[in-house]
Amino acid sequence: MTGGNTQFRIATYNTHKARGFDMRIVPERIVEVAQELYADILCLQEVIHVPEGQPNLNQAQEIAAAFPGYSAAFGVNRQYRGGTYGNLTLSRFPIVSTHNHDLTRARREPRGVMQTEIEIAPGRLVHLFNVHLGTGHMERRYQARKLLNREVLLQPNLRGPRLVLGDFNEWTRGLTTRLMRSEFQTFRPRHAARFPRTYPGMLPFLSLDHCYYEPPLNLVDTRLWRSRRALFASDHLPLIADFTFAA
Repeated sequence: MTGGNTQFRIATYNTHKARGFDMRIVPERIVEVAQELYADILCLQEVIHVPEGQPNLNQAQEIAAAFPGYSAAFGVNRQYRGGTYGNLTLSRFPIVSTHNHDLTRARREPRGVMQTEIEIAPGRLVHLFNVHLGTGHMERRYQARKLLNREVLLQPNLRGPRLVLGDFNEWTRGLTTRLMRSEFQTFRPRHAARFPRTYPGMLPFLSLDHCYYEPPLNLVDTRLWRSRRALFASDHLPLIADFTFAA
């Protein structure tokens, strides 16, 4: 904290069920990549939670255990091999409340957005939305309207800035992008090797992962994480953003 401002780092990362470039399911690689990010808040998508199954399917618990002192919130989107599957949010700051919103369109894969209220500093709440939208064009149009209504992002009782990030599965200026940009600020991620896109990780040519925010959050820096581990651990690259929260 400097000059009344609180600075924090947030990251979004689609883990692809911990299935890497070599098609092996290795959650330890996801843990290693997540630790490389040095993020205060992590928004992970496509995380499996099967405590009674084989070890490589107990991913949510294994990832959370690798971040001692962090609070965890898991949003269940569907059943999976005797367990569940969804979005995982980890925070170094206290998580005050949680709610998982169902964004599923009929006859499509269940999708959701995990809402958490996070106390960045005493008396300073951020409303965080960890998003994973569908792959179909009409599906995303439906989900965009579900997002931008009074049940999710436009809740009238929200006090404090909103921060919306995750895998939007949208690489064009579709309805989701247009509606989000009309309500929030966003950015084009920076990368030293000039790869501004997140998917697929080895040779990214699509930007599927996005971050939207609003004042008094102020963007300080952003980047894509393209370490050797990140290239193999998942089919997405992590997206990092540093913010200050003005008093």
